[in-house]
Amino acid sequence: MRVSKFAKSWFYDPDRPRFHDYPYLLEDDDTLPALESSLEEIGEYQRRLWANRNRALLVVIHGPDTSGKDSLIRTLATYADPAGFHAWSFSRPQGAETRHDFLWRVVPFLPGFGEMVAFNRSHHEAVISERIWPVHAPESYNWHNRYHAIRNFESNLVEEGTTVVKIWLNLSEDEHRRRLLQRLDKPRKRWKFDRSDIDGWEKRDQYEAFAEEAMAQTHSREAPWFVVPGDRKPQARTIVAAILAEQLQRLAPDYPSEDREVLDEYRRLLASKGVK
Repeated sequence: MRVSKFAKSWFYDPDRPRFHDYPYLLEDDDTLPALESSLEEIGEYQRRLWANRNRALLVVIHGPDTSGKDSLIRTLATYADPAGFHAWSFSRPQGAETRHDFLWRVVPFLPGFGEMVAFNRSHHEAVISERIWPVHAPESYNWHNRYHAIRNFESNLVEEGTTVVKIWLNLSEDEHRRRLLQRLDKPRKRWKFDRSDIDGWEKRDQYEAFAEEAMAQTHSREAPWFVVPGDRKPQARTIVAAILAEQLQRLAPDYPSEDREVLDEYRRLLASKGVK
């Protein structure tokens, strides 16, 4: 995957393996593209992607609770054509999901050619959350094999025509605490709370350590991770929108070529009916 100078600012760096090595927020930066401009480009080039139907884009979004994954996806969908844009959320595996290979549950929701799909959490939870809250007996897991499977899975997607972009919303501990308290103070946000949030907060350091390891094991030039400052939601949305607008332009720079014979036939048909 080609990465612009702008995107390289957030590109995962193996020499900086810890989240605290990356910024949680930025000072106001006039070089950031305007959010509205990037969203308009996403809308336009996503329609071109849908029209061509020979490539696909998978956007994987991760981060701790309250990092803004849902609101980011809603923002990205602002100008998207719903015929070719879909979003799916993945929580703790349950039911039939626990009786299959860990990749099984995401496969039906992968983008088809022409589509842009956003995953709110994803198959990567199988090497992050499941290390803290296992679905099966802990001794049955082989994390090395799961990393290997994810790398092969994403490599195959890329080879077959799906661009994979993975986003980590980097949230500081202070901002994480503030947002959790904010949920308690706002009635319209309290419904999001359950006991797992308490456990998640208490195990924040452990969760981040496993996420850091997962990122190091599954980052590649073909299916990269981007570590985006998450303490200021508007800023995070601006950065992610610019990254995705750039990728969509590369996937579908133009609409499909016109079929002149078909167009001429339409004109003759409509003219014969008295329509000008």
